Amino acid sequence: MKTAAQTDGHQASPEVGHPDTGLIVDDHGKPRCFWQPSMPDYHDHEWGRPVVDDRRLFEKICLEGFQAGMAWITILRKREAFREAFDDFDMERVARYTDRDVERLMTNADIVRNRAKIVSAINNAQRARELADETGSLAGWLWAHEPPPQDRPAAVDRHYWDNNPTSKASNELSRALKRRGWTFVGPTTMHAFMQAVGMVNEHMSGCVCHGQIEAARKYFRRPG
Repeated sequence: MKTAAQTDGHQASPEVGHPDTGLIVDDHGKPRCFWQPSMPDYHDHEWGRPVVDDRRLFEKICLEGFQAGMAWITILRKREAFREAFDDFDMERVARYTDRDVERLMTNADIVRNRAKIVSAINNAQRARELADETGSLAGWLWAHEPPPQDRPAAVDRHYWDNNPTSKASNELSRALKRRGWTFVGPTTMHAFMQAVGMVNEHMSGCVCHGQIEAARKYFRRPG
């Protein structure tokens, strides 16, 4: 999911419903991000909430890679099929996949049958396993790339959303992963990843979920 937000402690007071704010009013009169109606459960209960589990972080990187050139909702609808096809994104198991597994996955109509992306997921599992063995956990290494508050915008509206598909932090994370041999981890993909797993709070300023994410991030115990 490609989105954007605001810095800790800077709560804006946007005009709800004005297109420039990136907010819509739901059926209960609550302000939410403009994209919420297409993925309400994902927006309200998952997107932006801090993730520390290695498997789920690896899964998210893989799915963001599969999303490249596609709409996130397409991947979200196929997520359970991806989990079944990729052994619930167990890094150890995926890292041992062979050419036979690639061919098996290429015949699975329930996932994205892109050979380069499938091969990338297997490669990245091997790289993730190496990184976890070296540093203790994938989560600890990834969360070390969380941007400092001074690098975050004061607020996010539709203009920010449309003009910031990457960030300084996502560029740095992308370069660091590529140096370690990861693929399909470009700056835009890593920006979406960081938004989704709570490394940044990028719900629109004024969205009812923004404060919830702020609270979750405040009390979240960073790994490592």
